[in-house]
Amino acid sequence: MRRITLFIIHCSATRCGQPYSFEDCRRDHIRFRRFRDIGYHYYITRDGRVHPGRPLSAEGAHCFGHNRHSIGICYEGGLDGEGRPADTRTPAQKASLAELLQGLRQQFPTALAVGHRDLNPQKACPSFDVTKELSAYNKKSTPRRRP
Repeated sequence: MRRITLFIIHCSATRCGQPYSFEDCRRDHIRFRRFRDIGYHYYITRDGRVHPGRPLSAEGAHCFGHNRHSIGICYEGGLDGEGRPADTRTPAQKASLAELLQGLRQQFPTALAVGHRDLNPQKACPSFDVTKELSAYNKKSTPRRRP
């Protein structure tokens, strides 16, 4: 298994109300980006369903320079009706993301959750402040020092 230090949260950069299914994302990654498969390890649709993408043992294709040591998680949405970055997550998506991270934390207890924009400031993705929203999660994830 790969050494995982980050859970990188992404959005699909699609407008609210514009469907962009797991299958659409996978097809576009293969057809237009020439990936072997979807670049993410998980994709969360508006209904809160978590779709598995690449196996966790496989390197993702979602954040240049960080794929080797991370797990990519994407939610459907991220733009308002005008195409501007906005937190468009549904309550179901928020709940599913929290549950997914709790499960992944069991396997990778020291990994931190960050947004794509935290690693690439030129990006707005995932259109919400992951570091702020998940600060309690990340505090629990950091290794403890012995006195």
